[in-house]
Amino acid sequence: MLPLVPSEVEARFSSVTTTRIALAAVAGAHGIRGELRLKLFTDGAESLARHEAVFVGGREHRLLSVKDAGRVAVARLQGIEDRAAAEALRGCLLEVDREVLPPLDEGEYYHADLIGLPCVDQAGTPLGVVSAVENFGAGDLIEVEDEAGKRALVPFKAGIADLENRRIVIDPAFLA
Repeated sequence: MLPLVPSEVEARFSSVTTTRIALAAVAGAHGIRGELRLKLFTDGAESLARHEAVFVGGREHRLLSVKDAGRVAVARLQGIEDRAAAEALRGCLLEVDREVLPPLDEGEYYHADLIGLPCVDQAGTPLGVVSAVENFGAGDLIEVEDEAGKRALVPFKAGIADLENRRIVIDPAFLA
């Protein structure tokens, strides 16, 4: 057997190293035919419906349908045929490979892009790193973890926390 050349190695293992972006989380089953109730992290069901395939629990599934259902979306995935199979996915993320997403406009970002960014005050003094991004309905919150492991949620709003040159500049008054 011949050794693999780098391009073959990259082709065989690219799916392992590809960054995935979460578009939704499975909130539970919807009905008895395997439909999933989804908590969306996108603008709406239409943005999810653009994708032919998604990853749920690390496994690829063909996306058969997505419809808006008020505060949630309802989706059908190939291979999920009954309520028990749908319930087994509760809490799993519904993800897509980053490269299939549309390009971002100026000022837009994916939550995954913020995680791990350094946080500083206006003078450049290190305050910690972004450990998570949350959104409970009133806008994005970044979780900042300092060197001692203390965490604080900070509104990701202009003047409070600004994305500048691959770092977050935070008003330290918001670090409680």
